[in-house]
Amino acid sequence: MALIKSISGIRGTIGGKPNENFTPLDIVRFTAAFGTWVKESVTHSKKIIIGRDGRISGEMVRNLVANTLTGLGLDVHDLGLSTTPTVEMAVVGEKAAGGIIITASHNAKEWNALKLLNSSGEFISAENGLWILERAAKETFAFASVDKLGSYTVDNSYLYKHIQAVVDYPLIDLTAIRGKHFKVVVDTINSTGSLFIPPLLRALGIENIRVLNEEVNGKFTHNPEPLPENLAALSAEVKKSGADLGIAVDPDVDRLCFVCEDGTMFGEEFTLVAVADYVLSQKPGNTVSNMSSTKALKEITLKHGGQYFPSAVGEVNVVNKMKEVKAVIGGEGNGGIIVPDMHYGRDALIGIGLFLSALALHKNGMRSFRSKYPDYFISKNKIELQKGVDVDKIFDQIKTKYKNHPANTEDGLKIEFDEDWVHLRTSNTEPIIRIYAESNFETTANNIARRLMKDIQEFI
Repeated sequence: MALIKSISGIRGTIGGKPNENFTPLDIVRFTAAFGTWVKESVTHSKKIIIGRDGRISGEMVRNLVANTLTGLGLDVHDLGLSTTPTVEMAVVGEKAAGGIIITASHNAKEWNALKLLNSSGEFISAENGLWILERAAKETFAFASVDKLGSYTVDNSYLYKHIQAVVDYPLIDLTAIRGKHFKVVVDTINSTGSLFIPPLLRALGIENIRVLNEEVNGKFTHNPEPLPENLAALSAEVKKSGADLGIAVDPDVDRLCFVCEDGTMFGEEFTLVAVADYVLSQKPGNTVSNMSSTKALKEITLKHGGQYFPSAVGEVNVVNKMKEVKAVIGGEGNGGIIVPDMHYGRDALIGIGLFLSALALHKNGMRSFRSKYPDYFISKNKIELQKGVDVDKIFDQIKTKYKNHPANTEDGLKIEFDEDWVHLRTSNTEPIIRIYAESNFETTANNIARRLMKDIQEFI
């Protein structure tokens, strides 16, 4: 069905023909290229951290990745069923040369992917990603002789190390959380959130926990992206059971969103806003989010006396901008929280701890907590692309059509309409154009998005 090679990794659907789908040959080729890059660029370690989400294909892909790396003479440290942020933290904790996370994040069950990390536990740079792509295409690898094969070790300790790091984080208010006796429903979408979120909640002092889609089998009960249209069962269960809130994560547990006690959505865009508001109240400073995220973060930051900075879409771009401006909190509007003095990666676990700390200090429930923030609405849409479509030409035509409005071309095309905006960009992980529009009113945001989608279709 699809194979997408990008500077951040390789992603595709299982089965089919090599170089067209995510096949064993492609997995070995790309892993060998990454391992070769590690051997040629890192001197302090031969250790590679790997971990996977709960996908059906995860074990098969893990075996190919591990054996390819040991065949190169690298030492594999396997966390097994894990999360993206846990693998990121383990790279640093183990002083490893890099890491590979086997997950297709929010994609459906037929997809899988390799996410590549450098020795800092962060996604590799564009320059290094390009090197790996070129080496994979040329297949210029040198495997180790029999006396120099790498080792393979299983390490199950990082689940608890990650949870403990959250509990020990200075801004986590355990007393306040425990004093609220929260009743929580969690949707872990048949993946590794089932292994991490309930123990985290118990470590935070929450005992009344109901888990939906708990079995880790990769047979996702619903579309795994934590969007409102996919969380109807969670919403209904929160309301039916009289829970204080609902929590949803994606399969690799780096995105986070919440449901209020009446079954309404807190809003994935406002996960970061609420967490940033709490962090900035304790530790003033700058913030960063990508330019497809809500303008509410900028307003919150200015309220606390900090500066807000937008970045191009993509975690590596957000992280680079956060380092540049010394941000104390940042992330993405898709529910991705990045706490730099924890680690530079989206992390639903630290996000849960900080959000619950903020909620516990609020006098009333979730709906009241949500009412602290504006009701901006982002209309999120996409258009599938056929091969051969010249997206740059289309964006140039749209920019010309709206030449009387301020435009930013740093990442696709962002156009401002007074207090509203629309952002058009190609996805890094799927053959689509994403169209995001924000306004104070849902109807206006939808109308802006529809207008631009019509423009795109006409120019195609």
